Amino acid sequence: MPARGQSGTKPVEIQMAEGVYKIVEVVGVSEQSWEDAGRKAVETASGSLRDLRVAEVTKMDMKVEDGKVAAFRTRVSLSFKYEA
Repeated sequence: MPARGQSGTKPVEIQMAEGVYKIVEVVGVSEQSWEDAGRKAVETASGSLRDLRVAEVTKMDMKVEDGKVAAFRTRVSLSFKYEA
């Protein structure tokens, strides 16, 4: 998967180890921000999933109560490598 270099102009190849990866979705919730909700989702999942490789934010939404934002929710797809 290409990624930008430090200069932001040239793509840099990232080598992925061969293997099989599983993808799961988790949802983090925070009263502070979407970023905090995403971080909580990854940190909590890492307690039971080993060798996490990639976290991709797939959806962000808000819980609304009485016309005000009550919580931020971030859905994250996590991939991890199956162990042999």
